[in-house]
Amino acid sequence: MSCLKCLKYTMCLVNFIFFICGTAVFGIGIYLMTSSRYSSILPSLQAMNIANTLFIIGIIITCVSFLGFLGALKENRCLLISFFVLLFILMLAELATACILLMYETKIGEFIDQDLKTGLNNSIDKKTKNITDADDWDTVQITFQCCGITNSSDWLKYVPKSCSIPGNETYYWSEGCFSKLKTTLDNNLLNAGIAVIVVCIIEVLGMCFSMTLFCHISRSGLGYK
Repeated sequence: MSCLKCLKYTMCLVNFIFFICGTAVFGIGIYLMTSSRYSSILPSLQAMNIANTLFIIGIIITCVSFLGFLGALKENRCLLISFFVLLFILMLAELATACILLMYETKIGEFIDQDLKTGLNNSIDKKTKNITDADDWDTVQITFQCCGITNSSDWLKYVPKSCSIPGNETYYWSEGCFSKLKTTLDNNLLNAGIAVIVVCIIEVLGMCFSMTLFCHISRSGLGYK
């Protein structure tokens, strides 16, 4: 019985921590959505910009952790089984996404390259119309010290200041953003894989804990109190 109590309060504590983290991520997402204009240089992924992504992730973490916390605290079978099912669905979605990315790894580069061209053309079109909205290309080019997709010629005669090398405004970064982005993705592929594995392990442990409590409550005849 003492082990089950320890398991119960461990679940409460861990889910409470995740709930706080999810709320913080959710708040950051709202702040980014309201304080400034965050979009994406990839038109096909326009809806999945930084702010929206953080907003959605925050909601998921908050809802799932709340179910786990309340289910463990109240020893409620309905909440515990809901927590189990949600974790299982999330794990399947993560594994399916990882498999799809591995299967279509060679085509991802082609997709990004084509989408970057579309995004750059949209940005050039805005410049021809003298639209001075904040451009995410500027952020990317300053961060990765790159210019255009392959080089500065992609911008035609509308090369932005973010392409200029600091201290030498007459020269532009020689490397394009596509190669810089691809190199960054390749270098962080292992870290992303480790992160997915760690998240899946945490989810499996959460499912095991919730099912253990669920079975204990069922045997104790506590029902859906």
